Amino acid sequence: MSGNPRDEDLIDNEPDEDGEGDELYEHHRIVVDRGQEMLRIDKFLHGRLRNTSRNKVQEAIRALAVEVNSTPVKPNYRVKPHDTITVTLPEPPREGKVLPEQMPLDIRYEDPELLIVNKPAGLVVHPAHGHWQGTLVNGLAYHLANLPTGRNGEIRPGLVHRIDKDTSGLLVIGKTEFAMTHLSLQFFHHTIARSYLALVWGTPPGPQGTISGNIGRSLRDRKVQAVYPGGEQGKPAVTHYEVLESFGPVTLVRCVLETGRTHQIRAHMQYIGHPLFADATYGGDRIRVGQNTGAYRSFVEGALQLMPRQALHARSLGFVHPTSGEQLFFEAELPEDFATLLNKWRAWAG
Repeated sequence: MSGNPRDEDLIDNEPDEDGEGDELYEHHRIVVDRGQEMLRIDKFLHGRLRNTSRNKVQEAIRALAVEVNSTPVKPNYRVKPHDTITVTLPEPPREGKVLPEQMPLDIRYEDPELLIVNKPAGLVVHPAHGHWQGTLVNGLAYHLANLPTGRNGEIRPGLVHRIDKDTSGLLVIGKTEFAMTHLSLQFFHHTIARSYLALVWGTPPGPQGTISGNIGRSLRDRKVQAVYPGGEQGKPAVTHYEVLESFGPVTLVRCVLETGRTHQIRAHMQYIGHPLFADATYGGDRIRVGQNTGAYRSFVEGALQLMPRQALHARSLGFVHPTSGEQLFFEAELPEDFATLLNKWRAWAG
């Protein structure tokens, strides 16, 4: 006779309503009941996890994404009463299908397991209310039409993380279940190396620093993320920054993510008083440093028209290749609007 396990499933990063989140994985923690009969772990998890095939469970085990009592196991391991099982899987696709659309994709690297896309600003990553067509996922569904992660028009072919609509830069896409699981595990353990370039108002303290504070939905506005330094809401988030170039009223910084929460850099920089330039959501679309008068006001208004989006670019991405074990690293140059904006500020500062 078998008992019912106590399942403490946690979705590690719930997407926003507009489809913009960051890391896309599920983390499950299951404590096996004392009455559970011994059963192969792949069969046990197949019956326990929603929207998960036995093949997907086996791929997760092969990717070392399934641990029993903190130790990776093989598919033939038999669960025992009181075992603690942890599983990290790519988030299952949402209900519904997405229409594949042919569109130009700036693919920087591709092999049988994965591809790297340089996303332009303005392109929504994930279909959602108001954006069912013309998203990156629509383009990926067309590009990956004959691969396991693109079949049946599923709503999330290959995605293991996201960047905001108006943020440009690099995304890694898994082309197989194994690659998606392996990459999701790297995101979960924070071993993915990601850096961003951001133009912020003012000058952050010191040549470098670290911002820590839980991030979660604002209690006043669900579309905005707030920082909860006391940990009373949200999830832990850590952002490291380095000052690269100062132009007086604004500063170019390099941000390295230790975690991947929705709007993490945008919310953290606003929290320390340095919102991103042109970020309307977090107060960066108006003069925050300097007098709001005369030639300076006209200059800033021109700069905001030149780049009417948050000045944020996902510059680099590094990770371990799922099958070869090779350490891969990619960089994407600044898009034209961001590069032109920096030159405009350099000329003004000079």
